[in-house]
Amino acid sequence: MSKTIIAIQNDTIDSICWREYGRSSGVVEMVMEANPKLAEFGVFLPMGTQVILPEIETPTQTKQTINLWD
Repeated sequence: MSKTIIAIQNDTIDSICWREYGRSSGVVEMVMEANPKLAEFGVFLPMGTQVILPEIETPTQTKQTINLWD
């Protein structure tokens, strides 16, 4: 299920993806597909612009812990 957010001052698609999905790599393209007219605004989105965020699976990452004294 997708959701719609409102762009804040100086928002970019990258910053929105980072804030909402925790990453931008591989996600920006999907958001642009869901919002084809956003490219017309350039890098910074006008404040108040509605952005549809598609549902994207976020992979769970496990961090490997290394102990120096084992």
